[in-house]
Amino acid sequence: MITTLSDDTSRLLATVDFVKEQDTAALLPLLFPGLDGPELRTLVEHCRFSHAALLLFPSDEAELRALLTGCGLDAVAPPRPSVVVRERLAVRHRRPVAELDVGILRPGVVGVDGERRTVEVFALTVAPGSGLDAVAAYEREHKHETHVAFDVASPSSLVLRGLCATFARYGATPDGGGYNPHENGTVFYFGAAAEAKVGYRRVELYVPGDHRDVLAAHLDEHRARQPAETLLRLLTGAWTTQALTVFAQLGVPDAMEIERGTGVEELAREVGARPRNLATLLRYLAMLGAVTEGRDGFRLTEVGALLRAGAPGSMRALALMYGGPFYASFAALGHTVRTGQVGFEHLFGENHFDHFARDPHLAELFDRSMAAGAAMFDPVPTHPALTAAAEAPAGATVVDVAGGNGELIGRVLAAHPRLNGVLLERPHAVEAARLRLAEAGLGARCAFLAGDFADVPEGGDVYLLSRVLHDWDDERCRAILRHCAGAMPDHADLLVVERVLPSDGSASLATAWDLHMMCNVGGRERQIGHYGDLFADAGLTLVGRQPLPLDGHVLHVRKAGAGPA
Repeated sequence: MITTLSDDTSRLLATVDFVKEQDTAALLPLLFPGLDGPELRTLVEHCRFSHAALLLFPSDEAELRALLTGCGLDAVAPPRPSVVVRERLAVRHRRPVAELDVGILRPGVVGVDGERRTVEVFALTVAPGSGLDAVAAYEREHKHETHVAFDVASPSSLVLRGLCATFARYGATPDGGGYNPHENGTVFYFGAAAEAKVGYRRVELYVPGDHRDVLAAHLDEHRARQPAETLLRLLTGAWTTQALTVFAQLGVPDAMEIERGTGVEELAREVGARPRNLATLLRYLAMLGAVTEGRDGFRLTEVGALLRAGAPGSMRALALMYGGPFYASFAALGHTVRTGQVGFEHLFGENHFDHFARDPHLAELFDRSMAAGAAMFDPVPTHPALTAAAEAPAGATVVDVAGGNGELIGRVLAAHPRLNGVLLERPHAVEAARLRLAEAGLGARCAFLAGDFADVPEGGDVYLLSRVLHDWDDERCRAILRHCAGAMPDHADLLVVERVLPSDGSASLATAWDLHMMCNVGGRERQIGHYGDLFADAGLTLVGRQPLPLDGHVLHVRKAGAGPA
């Protein structure tokens, strides 16, 4: 018992420290990576970080009070009965509810921000001879009832459904809940996103009042998430790709609005579709969060708006590419896994660069699809290598190797008026980049060079190699890097933008793109150590690494022996 009490004490002290140190705006993005901007502000407006919870196992109420007091917590109030946790324990351990004496205490603490919060203590009484020692040991190990919680202010059914939908968009999964009549409060439990950056794997929304109408749908989804249901959802991923692609192909997002709904008949007339069939598509897209349905028709969401043509940050070209040529070639994934031959080449008879180059429409679509992922580039112009080059008294030149249609070099030149650029690309891409930069008023500060990797120009101060190396095998990567190293003066910097495979097996977009590159391009994503070896083979050395959006990274590389930047 001394060992278990010591364990309970250390867990309780750690929970107290966590509650004191966190606040709502900082904790939400840790639980749901990628959550930012308007959605984060909306959650902060409606939710407040209220407590962190854990389950303790005292032998009686006196021992519980001594434990709380020893951790600096007020233990005056008597525990209230717990309905939700008691029922969860009964189901998990196949015990009669009457055998489980579970109470709740919420001693207060003050956070570093001055906010008053609580530590929610569930206490399962494990009296000597009760036979519950095995239950206590299992729960200490698996921590099923450990969670962080947010109180919902001014709740309504609409607000609750919106909060649940937002949690789901960022990886949360329904994990039960219930209504406690002793407190007249409704609890929604979620499993945290797999990528969560805190140790708490469960999240609670606590809502004062009886909201069993919304809770019913939440519990239904929790019950549905059984292995067969999960597999079935995964197997329908191809339907999702095609639904989004057809949505973009037909131009439906451009015919819709965010502020007001549009009827199906009107949308069908505008895009040339059958109303009934379009309604079926839109209802599926509503389930995906691309549109919403109301009394006035269908409205576009912020997600769906990214499929508008010409919209800021538009990802329409990606939808057309992933639902078009790359979608077709994924049917040859089995051939790639069996034989090692690139699925795209097996299907189309040539590599995708040559195939796209001979079709102007596909070539333009590919370049636009590459630019559609440009959110990854947002922080690149602020990289220290570029800001230092911009401050050089004599000016500096940035060379973008295989720079596509000029999206990245354009951002760099716009951010640093004293920099000049050179863009190296295939002939058709050079012309697209020349037009793009001219329209942005940057054409006079950028030279355009049509050629291959062997034509990397000498004398630059900073070289950019963005999303290039993952297109190629190791031998070709070494050759590309040697061309760059041969052109770089000793003082020059090379910034390599890529997705990096995690070394710990954690979830990452890089893992998905590794499969994509294997099947469609013949390339691969790599771990950071792998990149380090490729750089060393080319006479280069990795001197820094910074994260970028969309699971990207910028790798800062210099010539070996060149000294610090």
